Amino acid sequence: MTRFTRYIFLTMMVFTIIMTSVISYAAPSEKEVLDAMRKASTFMVNEVSLNGGYLFAYSADLTEFHGEAPARPTQIWVQSSTPDMGELFLEVYRVAGEEFYLDAAKKAANVLIYGQHPLGGWHYFIDFDMPGLDKWYREVASQFKWGMEEYRHFYGNCTYDDNVTPGAARFLLSLYMTTLEPKYREPLLKVLDFILMSQYPNGAWPQRYPLRYEFAHDGLADYTSYYTMNDNAMRDIINLLIEAYEKLGKEEYMKAALRGADFIIAAQMPEPQAGWAEQYDMDMKPAWARTHEPAGLMPRQSIQCINQLQEIYLMTGDRRYLKPVPGALKWLEESAFEDLGDGKYNLARYYEAETNKPIYQHKTEQVNELGYGIYKYDDDPTIVGLGGWMFTTVDIGAVKRAYNRVRALTPEEAVAEYRAKKVKKTAVPKVNPEKIETLIDSMDRRGAWVEEISVYDVSITMTAERPRKSIQGISTGSFIRNMRTFNNYLRQIRQ
Repeated sequence: MTRFTRYIFLTMMVFTIIMTSVISYAAPSEKEVLDAMRKASTFMVNEVSLNGGYLFAYSADLTEFHGEAPARPTQIWVQSSTPDMGELFLEVYRVAGEEFYLDAAKKAANVLIYGQHPLGGWHYFIDFDMPGLDKWYREVASQFKWGMEEYRHFYGNCTYDDNVTPGAARFLLSLYMTTLEPKYREPLLKVLDFILMSQYPNGAWPQRYPLRYEFAHDGLADYTSYYTMNDNAMRDIINLLIEAYEKLGKEEYMKAALRGADFIIAAQMPEPQAGWAEQYDMDMKPAWARTHEPAGLMPRQSIQCINQLQEIYLMTGDRRYLKPVPGALKWLEESAFEDLGDGKYNLARYYEAETNKPIYQHKTEQVNELGYGIYKYDDDPTIVGLGGWMFTTVDIGAVKRAYNRVRALTPEEAVAEYRAKKVKKTAVPKVNPEKIETLIDSMDRRGAWVEEISVYDVSITMTAERPRKSIQGISTGSFIRNMRTFNNYLRQIRQ
């Protein structure tokens, strides 16, 4: 055999091996994916959920329960759990077309309706054993040396924090628009009326409603009645009201949303300190909230306000919503203490009103009379302590580019862009078939995805700086991500 012949022969062998490998590999079929989705969902609905509701995480054997704090087996979480799962099941129903998923979404809605406050909103969680709740607050929820102060006292009212009430309302709106069933319209209108009822005349909303004032601690007033932007509370409310107006057609929802946007304009501090705080007292002054949230202007919150105002401009074409932005950008740039390049800067997490001194937070070795940790605040970033929130990185360049693009649009162009986005179909993210195989193979025999999860350990929360432990568990967040990957793959192969 000549050298050339041997070369041809070896080339053909390699080609044959490659082609055989390619031909033998078959991407997961639609049926395989549908079967896997149904198996995983059946486990979550039938074995994990409580009356159709969910928590953040569970131990693999379903004997440990976790929301934002360690939970009771009689609890489901509204925050970041049950509405998210309900919305996920609706998304899958729209693609897979199986009634099972619509029923799962309805179960989530039904349990939310069960736990809805008489006025219309929601607390962080729903508990089916209310007599035992006081003991849980005393022995579990309140046992965090640092932070988690919202769990030191049970108000019995509703919260806008962490998208709790707006998130549940948005899910009910989505379900009602999918089914048009009257039984979902009443609780939906009830929560929307609650949002209108709880809005202050100046357009702001409190963090909680009905208003309460009874939990003052650490020398600070009860902050829950303050005008609150913290954790995107106003953003979530405004966006929900706009969506409700667009889908239900009630002018009062849009009027309330625009009053909220007007409050954002009014709450901006005057130049040269033209930023925003997380919350304001009744005199429109930046105010303390929890002990780790001092009264001061916050770059992160200011960025969120800039983005919100630009979105309102796109919707309305009213250029007055853009007027606060240049001053805010100037304040951000002048307050930065470190240029990281490419338009990114480091700023302090907070700045003192009027002086614009940076406010740096330090944990101390001290505790108060109840054993909770005490923070120290100053303008010295060099102090080495137990840690704390010191700096925040802001991509000011990206914010400026976004503003300049929006500013260049005429009012007519702005409104046209907003409307086009509303009808534009979302592109289907490309999913690698091997990713689908991995997800299918990583399910256990029950249909669960078991992984290592970091959760709070109440046995050390009052003594350890990082009171966490790792467990082998089941995360509703991971379930949602995995199911969306499956759903996108279905859309992809059906195109």
